[in-house]
Amino acid sequence: MKYLLYILGVLGTLLVIFLLIGTVKSEVTYDCDIVVDKTLSESWQVTQDEEKMPDWLPGFQKIEHISGTPGTVGAVSVVHFIENGAEMQIEETITDIVPNESISMTYGSDFMDMDYKLMLADENGRTKISSSTIARGNGMFSKSIMALMGGTIKAQEETNLVNLKKVIEENTKSYEVQLAN
Repeated sequence: MKYLLYILGVLGTLLVIFLLIGTVKSEVTYDCDIVVDKTLSESWQVTQDEEKMPDWLPGFQKIEHISGTPGTVGAVSVVHFIENGAEMQIEETITDIVPNESISMTYGSDFMDMDYKLMLADENGRTKISSSTIARGNGMFSKSIMALMGGTIKAQEETNLVNLKKVIEENTKSYEVQLAN
C-alpha cells in the first residue's frame, strides 16, 4: 500500500508540474525568415496562390471560404489539413493585408489560437520572407502541451518556409498575365 501511495504521489506531483508549465508559459512566440531568389511581386503571388499551398504546407487539403471576400481583411475561411491520418480544421481570419508586403491572420481551433504575420521585403531583386507567430493553447492541458512543443512548432514553420522557398524558386506560372485579364 505504501508503494501505491508513493507512486500516486509522484504521478500527482508530475501532473501538477505539467499544468504549472502551461500557467508559467501560456504562449509560444517565434520568428522565422528566409531569402528567395525571385522578385517580391512573384513571391507574393505564389504565397497567395491556393493551388500551390499543398506544395509548401504539409497536409494542406483545401480552403473553404465562409464569409467576406477571399484575400481581403475580414475574410473568414476554414483551412482543412490531414495530420497523422486525421482531418484537422482551423478557422482563418485575415486581419490585415498590404499586397506585396504583408498579411496578418488569426487562426483558431479547439486546441489553440494563433496570431500569424507573413512579411515580404525586396532585397536587391531577391525577396526576404519573414513570419512572426504567437500561439496560445486553449485550456490548461493544451497550454502545457504548447509550452513543451514550442521548439517543434517553430521547426515546422521553418520547414514550411524552406518548402515555400522551393515552390517560389521553381515557379513557372505567370501571374502578371492573369492579373491583366
